[in-house]
Amino acid sequence: MTNFRPSGTQWTLSHGDQTATVVEVGGGLRGYSVGGTEILDGYAEGELCPAGSGQLLMPWPNRIRDGHYRHAGQAHQLPLSEPSLHNAIHGLVRWLPWHVAEQSDGLLALECGLEPQIGYPWRLDLRVEYRLGDLGLTVTHHVANRSADPAPFGVGTHPYLRIPGHPVDELTLTVPARTRLLVDGRMLPIGAAKVAGGEFDFTEPRRIGALELDTAFGDLVRDGDGGSTVSISAPDGRAVHVWADANFHWWQLFTAHTLTGERHRRAVAIEPMTCPPDAMRSGRDLIELAPDETWQGTWGIRADLGA
Repeated sequence: MTNFRPSGTQWTLSHGDQTATVVEVGGGLRGYSVGGTEILDGYAEGELCPAGSGQLLMPWPNRIRDGHYRHAGQAHQLPLSEPSLHNAIHGLVRWLPWHVAEQSDGLLALECGLEPQIGYPWRLDLRVEYRLGDLGLTVTHHVANRSADPAPFGVGTHPYLRIPGHPVDELTLTVPARTRLLVDGRMLPIGAAKVAGGEFDFTEPRRIGALELDTAFGDLVRDGDGGSTVSISAPDGRAVHVWADANFHWWQLFTAHTLTGERHRRAVAIEPMTCPPDAMRSGRDLIELAPDETWQGTWGIRADLGA
């Protein structure tokens, strides 16, 4: 079949020198360029989305141990979407089709209905709005519970950011977080540690070097409006910033060291999350949405690439 696109229909947004590409399958971000420089390590039209690139992670980000959790006294078992580690990972909407609800200059809104199923018996209406403006790309999530009972959920996203010409080792990273989660061999949290003064302390800009990160950072240092920003910068001064509002309490950083080929340590996944890994079990920062209640949260990307 010619012109086969595993990610479905492609939509392009433009504003000034910015261009973003959003896809039907998963409703995620496939590309984002500023001034002709591609700062998102995305994928080709004919390629199956690799390693979660640009995907939306709902109704939970990251991992759930054994795919098993309890809510309101009821036990739930999810499919093990990460069978090698016996986990359920990154939610249920990454491969679902999303449809256009609104489209205009610099704005694309997509919607998806998550139907009740084994392991997650709630109905959610999901909407994501991509906007390009003078300050970069802004992404707003709306989640509405259309069930008869309160629904537990979390939101995360999975963009890989890069500064072309500079591998991860050369980048300087800033993460406004006081703690990091400690994980076991299945990448599940078993504790937390303060980062102050250690190799994971990026509260001040510091070169990544050979450090490998697949790490959740919490206890965020908030800015004036309650949000937070993670930044990477290159030796030539070019920088990319990912910001999230006060509804996002965690950042997952992944240095792509387990990826192979050209993607190996070419970009850093900078993932805003409302809750930490395994939140469906721990309840930590897990959102509980009453029937017909709607939640909203916003994050975005801003590039400072110079003249």
